[in-house]
Amino acid sequence: MPAAPATRRTQEQRREETRQRLLDATIDCLVEYGFAGTSTHRVQERAGVSRGALLHHFASKADLLAAAIHRVAELRLTHIRRETRGSGNPRKGLALLRAAMSGPYFLAGLELWLAARTDPELKAALLPAEREVGAAQRAVLADIFGPEVVAREDFAMLCESLLVLHRGLALTGVLREDTAFDDELLLLWAERFLAAGP
Repeated sequence: MPAAPATRRTQEQRREETRQRLLDATIDCLVEYGFAGTSTHRVQERAGVSRGALLHHFASKADLLAAAIHRVAELRLTHIRRETRGSGNPRKGLALLRAAMSGPYFLAGLELWLAARTDPELKAALLPAEREVGAAQRAVLADIFGPEVVAREDFAMLCESLLVLHRGLALTGVLREDTAFDDELLLLWAERFLAAGP
């Protein structure tokens, strides 16, 4: 029996596939080589595409890097939403958030933030993506904590303090192997902010 003919991909599907390959290659390069070692040439080679294909999708290195980090953040947030929706378990939700805000991909994002301090083009490309991600993170936290905590006057400060704490732990964790300190600090945060109220 002859095999069924392969379904031909549309031009739009091929374009999207190329774009995803470029984003995946960019993320891999950031994780492996850091910001300084991530060049558009290296990304192009790893993705296996032409220079023209790269420039067709991303006009600058800043646009490419911002899109890649935004993609990682979206994937993480999708996972957290799926796992925490309606769970009624803030501790489980906080553990998932911690996992999403650590590890090599999160550190790749931190490298970009630091680089953006002295690179106006990169900063301009990152800001819109980071605003979207920040709003999505707050929505996830609202889902984790439930309506009683969301109704508190200090809910915005509660969210921001937790996100800043996670970023700080991820950054300082580069030099710290024992995660017991992280556990204790997050437990202290939960006791102070969640139990005490505003």
